[in-house]
Amino acid sequence: MTSAPTARPRIVAVSGSPTNPSRTTALAAHVADELAQAIDGDVTVISLGPLLADLGAGVYRPDVGPGARAALDEVEAADVLIVGSPAYRATFTGLFKLFFDHIEQYALVDTPVILTATGGSERHALLVEHQMRPLFGFFQALTLPLGIYASEADFTDYRVSSHDLADRISSAVRRATPVVRSSLGHAPRGPVANPAWA
Repeated sequence: MTSAPTARPRIVAVSGSPTNPSRTTALAAHVADELAQAIDGDVTVISLGPLLADLGAGVYRPDVGPGARAALDEVEAADVLIVGSPAYRATFTGLFKLFFDHIEQYALVDTPVILTATGGSERHALLVEHQMRPLFGFFQALTLPLGIYASEADFTDYRVSSHDLADRISSAVRRATPVVRSSLGHAPRGPVANPAWA
């Protein structure tokens, strides 16, 4: 009797940048690819910029466009999330917040999340800790301890070129890998029906 093949972990990277090309998208994709090598996973990269019209089509999730609905479904079904936003007015972009406003409240419970952000200088580095981590705390996601911030100087032609940034990414992935593997050994996640804390 042969056992059924194990599905490869689903790694979804979400970039809240409204522009293309984007350093934020490049960073999130780079982290996702490195994690995929570590855990033998499949990567989907979602750039929110092209979904702006879909997300603005209605106030409630059933009203948004089909592209946005498909992206929301991908995120809720992910085994691991890599999320990123450029710094704008000292926080993440409105596009990033608008997208996650449509995520079902309990769909990300215990989902491992690696937080990333980009900005013009190191002055915005606390965006990860002061803005992004509380948002995913609301979702009761498992935000991993080492966030990754990068400035313009860390990129060349929208590719990671800084050795320091590459080292931070490798360190974050190395520390995340055992946590992610442990999470993947648990029962599949999904929306929680009538949670005790609701």
